[in-house]
Amino acid sequence: MSKILDTQTVVYFSITPTYLTMNNISVRELFIHPFKGLTPQKCERVTLEVGHGIPGDRAFALMYNEGAICPDSTKVPWMKKHNFVMQNDWSGLAALDCHYEATTGTLTVKRKDVELLVADTLSHSGRDRIATFFTGYLAGIYPNQTAKHPNRAPLQLVGSCQTRYPDREAVHISLIGKATIEHLSELAGQQIDVRRFRPNIVLDGVAAWEEFNWVEQEMQLGTARIAVTARINRCLNIHVNPDTGEKDMALLSLLTKYFQHTQTGVLAKVMISGTVAIGDRLS
Repeated sequence: MSKILDTQTVVYFSITPTYLTMNNISVRELFIHPFKGLTPQKCERVTLEVGHGIPGDRAFALMYNEGAICPDSTKVPWMKKHNFVMQNDWSGLAALDCHYEATTGTLTVKRKDVELLVADTLSHSGRDRIATFFTGYLAGIYPNQTAKHPNRAPLQLVGSCQTRYPDREAVHISLIGKATIEHLSELAGQQIDVRRFRPNIVLDGVAAWEEFNWVEQEMQLGTARIAVTARINRCLNIHVNPDTGEKDMALLSLLTKYFQHTQTGVLAKVMISGTVAIGDRLS
């Protein structure tokens, strides 16, 4: 039993040893984010690939075009995140409902059920339409005060089904326990949507914050094997309502107040390729 103190509140939470709970841990939800910074999409099953992570996750990105346009935008290599449009800088992106259909390469963008864009990622004209739409959209909203790239530069769509643009150069996937989100919700006094944390895998059957104890451990997940590498340090993106784009919850302050850190969930790399589906066990 752990106890966390501040000047006003005493919060107790249990951490059960991994060996007692591991057999009961299962996959509750799976998400990919086809476009970096845009809407997450739920999946029933994903592939985990050594040296790549989850194919289709952060496969595309909207890059600030501050120089010459890349001649082949499908093969732009990984770059640091400040080169791309991010919800952390532009919270208003979350007000858009973006859906990507991988079989046709089509991106559909809606807002309040009104269709704003349908364009494909397979043709030059389709990719240009997507870039033009988001260039115009950013021109009509305001960046966050802490934005690393507040300029409204023209954008270029980069990426393909073979690329990935995660925040960190080392390709990774992210996991978080449902109980961790529930504990934060109790402290916040309202339900927190897990999409604020933009995870790939949400787990059932693990005690709140127990995932922190998995760092430097290898685990079987579905038919794949993963190695947990680090806790995730959070940014202002977790303040953003994933439906409205409004910054309506100061979760960084909440984490600092009760835990003296701003971390939730963990990163992992794929050691053996395989598949993961809803209900699969972590062991």
